[in-house]
Amino acid sequence: MESLQLATAIAKVLDKKKASDVKVLKVRDLTVLADYFVIATGTSSTHVKSLAEEVEFQLGEQEVKPLRTEGYDSKNWILLDYGTVIVHVFYPEARSFYDLEHLWADAEPVDVKFEEDETDAQ
Repeated sequence: MESLQLATAIAKVLDKKKASDVKVLKVRDLTVLADYFVIATGTSSTHVKSLAEEVEFQLGEQEVKPLRTEGYDSKNWILLDYGTVIVHVFYPEARSFYDLEHLWADAEPVDVKFEEDETDAQ
């Protein structure tokens, strides 16, 4: 799966699981860390954990596994590293504190069409 497809698929999983403020940023030209960041917020530490677990489960069904994971113990910020795509799932206060969108302000936002967007367009 190419990196843009992977980032979009992850964003859609997060949106379907009721993550808020799901963003995909193209960081390929800014860092060697990844091609895309997917950033999302959960409503509680339990929700943050379930969002990350759902991403792992859904991609695992397609035999796509993260290279590593971080943050499951704290549940404030869980990071899933898929190589070309890094997923950041935040608790609201942690997202505000780390403010990755500001830190990576030069990144190009990717427009992802979520289910309600597709329904509204019809």
